[in-house]
Amino acid sequence: MTSRLALYATVAATVIFATGASAQTYEVTKLVPGSAFHGVHGLGIDKSGRLFAGSVAGAALYEVDRSNGTAKIVVPTPEGMADDIAFAPDGTMAWTGFLTGDLYSRKGDGPLKKLASGLPGINSLAYRKDGRLYATQVFLGDALYEIDVEGVKPPRKIMEKMGGLNGFEFGPDGMLYGPLWFKGQVAKVDVDKGELTVVADGFKIPAAVNFDSKGNLWVVDTALGQLVKVDPKSGSKKVVAQLKASLDNLAIDDKDRIFVSNMADNGIQEVDPETGAAKQVIIGKLALPSGIGVVSDGGKDTIYVADLFAYRTVDGTTGEVSEVARMHADGVTLEYPMSATAKGDDVLLSSWFTGTVQVIDRKTGKTREMLHEFKAPHDAIMLGDGSILVNELGSKSIIRASGEHGKDRTVVAAGFEGPVGMVAASKDAVYVTEAFAGQISLVETNGEKTIVAKDLKMPEGIALAPDGKLIVAEVGAKRIVSIDPKDGTVTEIAGNLPIGLAAAPGGLPTNIPTGVGVGAAGTIYFSSDVENAIYKVTKK
Repeated sequence: MTSRLALYATVAATVIFATGASAQTYEVTKLVPGSAFHGVHGLGIDKSGRLFAGSVAGAALYEVDRSNGTAKIVVPTPEGMADDIAFAPDGTMAWTGFLTGDLYSRKGDGPLKKLASGLPGINSLAYRKDGRLYATQVFLGDALYEIDVEGVKPPRKIMEKMGGLNGFEFGPDGMLYGPLWFKGQVAKVDVDKGELTVVADGFKIPAAVNFDSKGNLWVVDTALGQLVKVDPKSGSKKVVAQLKASLDNLAIDDKDRIFVSNMADNGIQEVDPETGAAKQVIIGKLALPSGIGVVSDGGKDTIYVADLFAYRTVDGTTGEVSEVARMHADGVTLEYPMSATAKGDDVLLSSWFTGTVQVIDRKTGKTREMLHEFKAPHDAIMLGDGSILVNELGSKSIIRASGEHGKDRTVVAAGFEGPVGMVAASKDAVYVTEAFAGQISLVETNGEKTIVAKDLKMPEGIALAPDGKLIVAEVGAKRIVSIDPKDGTVTEIAGNLPIGLAAAPGGLPTNIPTGVGVGAAGTIYFSSDVENAIYKVTKK
């Protein structure tokens, strides 16, 4: 994996592909460079000073080289999914698989040991000085457990409904200190008595805490992007560093250097606790790009990117990335965007993970509407009458949402096998990719469905080229193809592409959809979930 990332690291990397059917040659160039993680969360530092980082969507655990800003996978998918990381007194490393509900440990280079399972949302964990291990469920649960370090006894529930006890650590007094994500507080827990006491409050969204060697308690506030020093006795607070929002976790080494992870930046920063000065250890231009939409204004293409932890735009000529919004930032509406369509004044973001469709003013970036309670929506299109077509993978249907806040919902057509990408064919019809069936369907607004192409391998993103051809990411074959909707002829445009990141355990087979877009001049763009990059495809 790491060698592959290195291989594609050069922005100007160019590969030429020839299509057999038309003999047309295309040039594939990297428009936005990739990055190491697929969202970065928990951090941990071992006794020798090695920095480890976890990724949930990437389902991998990494070791980070602080000196040269690179990362390598040390525990691959699926066992490597890590929302948080902790080290026992004897050096054993443990981590939590948030989506799988599994908790693993490994001592040195020894075998992996599964300590617990069946705990969806298992999130934070910490070892006590005596080697006992504790973990919490957050978001998909709200409970604190003691975990058997041998993995023999089932987890013992200590307490529940604390308010989201997230990234925590035992203090010098033997108490468990941690943030209450949903209450804006930092608390301490007596794990023997099951008693919780608030230590400090007034945070927006505290995400994690850690102690330094002097007994100071450090807190990251994900919504405000702040690193805060707290006196655990008095609860007094001091903002030491102003960083960007979307902070997730922190780790402090034996020299009291503080390392902070940021989901939206796909990065880790080192912060000086005395001055608050931050130095970037590793960072990405994008977090985890999936669906994209392209709009051409005056001959210039702009790519609108659903970036999982952010919503961003990319200049189709220069590759410059601009950020419109990021997850968890104070006052920002965004819910893990995974698909995007753009047309006219509208950008529509959807997330199968949160069941949401978000309507954004393309020019101002302001949210006009956030619609909830869809069943794994994978794409959405705004119709001329203001209603929205949504393809729900969860219900195998295309839904029309209309009325106030899109609350009136009717089924337009049903029986789709893995509907993922969708593009307008005309005023009254759309093309839909059916990933599981391996086909492209034309759907009229009266529900009539016609198959226009079949025998494809996991088609996902779809766009309509100026010549009327469909441009499709055939993810199972790792290629971009052109399809003539008149006769279903499939022509390869580019192959051997870095698309199709393996689905995280507990996720959908379609996982992070590969997005495709086409500019007015016919330039093709696609997202790489494997590399966190954006590519550009032009005719030679």
